[in-house]
Amino acid sequence: MAKVIAYVVSGSGGSPTVVTPVNVRTRVAGPPITFATGGQSIAVTPNGKTVYVPTADAVIPIDTVTNTALPAIAVGSEPFSILVTPNGRTVYVANTGSNSVTPIRVSSNLPLAAIPVGNEPSRMVMTPNGRTIYTVNIGDNSVTPIRVSDHTPKAPIPVGASPNSAAITPDGEILYVGNITGNTVTPIKIRTNAPGVAIPVGAGPAAIVITPNSKMAYVSNSGDGTVTPIEVAAQKALPPIPVGVSPFDMAVTPNGRTVYVVCTGSNTVRPIHVATNTAGSPITVPAGPFTLGITPNGKTLFVTGNPNLFAPIRISDNVPETPIVVGQAPSAFALAVID
Repeated sequence: MAKVIAYVVSGSGGSPTVVTPVNVRTRVAGPPITFATGGQSIAVTPNGKTVYVPTADAVIPIDTVTNTALPAIAVGSEPFSILVTPNGRTVYVANTGSNSVTPIRVSSNLPLAAIPVGNEPSRMVMTPNGRTIYTVNIGDNSVTPIRVSDHTPKAPIPVGASPNSAAITPDGEILYVGNITGNTVTPIKIRTNAPGVAIPVGAGPAAIVITPNSKMAYVSNSGDGTVTPIEVAAQKALPPIPVGVSPFDMAVTPNGRTVYVVCTGSNTVRPIHVATNTAGSPITVPAGPFTLGITPNGKTLFVTGNPNLFAPIRISDNVPETPIVVGQAPSAFALAVID
């Protein structure tokens, strides 16, 4: 039977990066994996065999069979956003300090030639078919498309002020880019890479999620305590939903019925009922919640919290369960399904 392991990245300032493997079913944390400083993000291959963690100036692969760190892979300056192609052959990491993206061949863990993009690529997303990557360049208010087949960057797409988040509809039709100081979301047609009219949202849009049926997008507004629903067909924002203080990361259940938003300022997670666009009761979580994610079976939501906690929430009744101790200042996690 396949097991699901959460790999939780922790570390702050100049402290070493700690990755804690947690068995999702038993809630037992394994021995921590420690290496260089700077780890704040993580990605896992589709087969669950390798986890990749960017550090201050490299990417560290972790073998999930042995839970050991493999030799560091040299990339550009200040790598952060990282993703893996659907076929599991290539990892891409955006280097915010060198304005580039480094591809890494998974079979050999060797880096390929860096791809130039816009200034300060803070986020990346990939189309569901794996053909195009988009970097969100906060330094010059643009998005750079990259053709995956030959690693060719295409003409940058202008968006709003300080883009810092993005999501693509599961049908692969529309890319949404959140502009955190512009208080807007820019829709971009994937087929033509043409930006549409910016959609006004709340103050400080921080994250975007989209329902599995591609009908609704949700934007967390960190500056005013709301979430803005957007009708994809009409490209229209609906009335904002009050959720809590400083809403940030979000996740949507596999059945598309509920969106969860973490409110970092009120130490809560708020469920939003997609059918009615109304918020349920707040769920209290450990102080300083930051990121969240949902298990593949849709039964459990996990939230990272300070100082060193990884908190599960049972989705069937939104009841928080006993937190699991991980490394100090957890910032991200990835779920590996391992046969």
